[in-house]
Amino acid sequence: MYLCREQQSGGSGIRRQERVQGMDQASIFVGGGGEGYSAPQKLLLGYGNRHGLIAGATGTGKTITLQILAEGFSAAGVPVFLADVKGDLSGLAASGSAAHKLHEPFMKRCQTIGLDLQYRAFPVTFWDLFGERGHPVRATVAEMGPLLLSRLLELSEPQEGVLNVAFRLSDEEGLPLLDLKDLQALLTFVAENDDAISARYGLVSKESIGAIQRRLLVLENEGGAKLFGEPALDLADLMTVDPSGLGRINILAGERLMNSPRMYATFLLWLLSELFEALPEVGDPEKPKLVFFFDEAHLLFNDAPKALIAKVEQVARLIRSKGVGIYFITQNPADVPETILGQLGNRVQHALRAFTAKDQKGLKLAAETYRPNPRFAIEDAIRDVGTGEAVTSFLEAKGIPGVAERTLVRPPSSQVGPIPDAERAAVMAGSPVRGKYDTPLDRESAWEMLRARAEKAAREAEAEEAQAEDEKREFERARRYDGQGYAEAKPKRTTASRSDSIGTVFAKSFARQLGSKSGQAILRGVLGSIFGKR
Repeated sequence: MYLCREQQSGGSGIRRQERVQGMDQASIFVGGGGEGYSAPQKLLLGYGNRHGLIAGATGTGKTITLQILAEGFSAAGVPVFLADVKGDLSGLAASGSAAHKLHEPFMKRCQTIGLDLQYRAFPVTFWDLFGERGHPVRATVAEMGPLLLSRLLELSEPQEGVLNVAFRLSDEEGLPLLDLKDLQALLTFVAENDDAISARYGLVSKESIGAIQRRLLVLENEGGAKLFGEPALDLADLMTVDPSGLGRINILAGERLMNSPRMYATFLLWLLSELFEALPEVGDPEKPKLVFFFDEAHLLFNDAPKALIAKVEQVARLIRSKGVGIYFITQNPADVPETILGQLGNRVQHALRAFTAKDQKGLKLAAETYRPNPRFAIEDAIRDVGTGEAVTSFLEAKGIPGVAERTLVRPPSSQVGPIPDAERAAVMAGSPVRGKYDTPLDRESAWEMLRARAEKAAREAEAEEAQAEDEKREFERARRYDGQGYAEAKPKRTTASRSDSIGTVFAKSFARQLGSKSGQAILRGVLGSIFGKR
């Protein structure tokens, strides 16, 4: 059994877990209980990559459950990635304390469930898309791909088609798309050469291009320009352990990001797709290579097109063989499509409220997804459990779903609640990626290349115009015999303006390039591919 011993103040030792009789696999202790509750509930590390669900109404304890699972994986040497949407999870970087207001309730809880609770901190790396409360984290426009970018910009189907054409053109013309100004320059280029591009790829309307450009402007105003650029995130920096062997917990600042929920969901989807593409197959490892917590999971699926949900299902089904576990956190299991919900083998269901007929239906459906327990009605238990309690079901030996159990969730070893800004800054100062992402790079890409082409076309047009002017002056100076005598020559009429000449030269040059380019498309990930996975 587990022993409960109050840790001395300032203690930093990792919690001890003695082996429970009959449990031969390494595991994470989640909770247990006294009379009327379950025996110790453990998440087996060997099935940590079989994904999971943390669900429950607001204020029922989902954040604490997320925190203790992150601690458990870290203690087992498994790196973790999670988004801190409320600003509470920075406390993982600090040790819990006997001076905390929840210390006494925690001690009572650990006595009840039989836990030797020892306070300690965990290695944390802070990230922030806006570069304010963590290291900047970026992706290139090319890596994001047209499917996810269309989702982010809320484009219609015709507009998404135009964006696909722009990406294909970028690949075939060798125009790298790194940041938003690259994409904006490419769209302007497409608009100026729409006839030649439409002849090759199908109709490209200026109206659709204009709509995309307006959406890009909105994204830029929301701060989305900081998401795109270089240096792009190196996935290896998310999968490290500290010198003592603890998995590093990567925390993405989410308070400001939640004001742009599509940006939040799109970025996390991109990250999943990149992991899927980059990691090798490992089969069924003894423990996951990385655990990914997707908080506010309903934002991922709200109004998502069927094609995108199908891609997410594909990633969830296949990424576990690469050693990655995905854990969705949401208020109601119904927020997750059934095709994905069926793949979530480890579940912690906090209380669901049933105030309306719709709530009651959702409660019943949630209860039906658990393996029945003859000792109690699961539907009643989900409705009645209090804060910090849950109905749990974890995969057992051979991957069999465990019987649903009422469980008192264990207290965390790290601090509950956020750490002060000064402590956050100190953690960032000692980060292993300090300085790597702080200074943005702006190497030559589509914007510079298109500008260079335009300048070359302008020079060629000016040279042609100058030559035409020389010929005109020479002609005007020449005298011609008209049958009656010699007369001054009449000047040649010119109809093209200088701007027309530039456009003509550029269009002709582009048309020639189109004819000479083939097969240079960049291979993208399962969620970043053009016209589906290739």
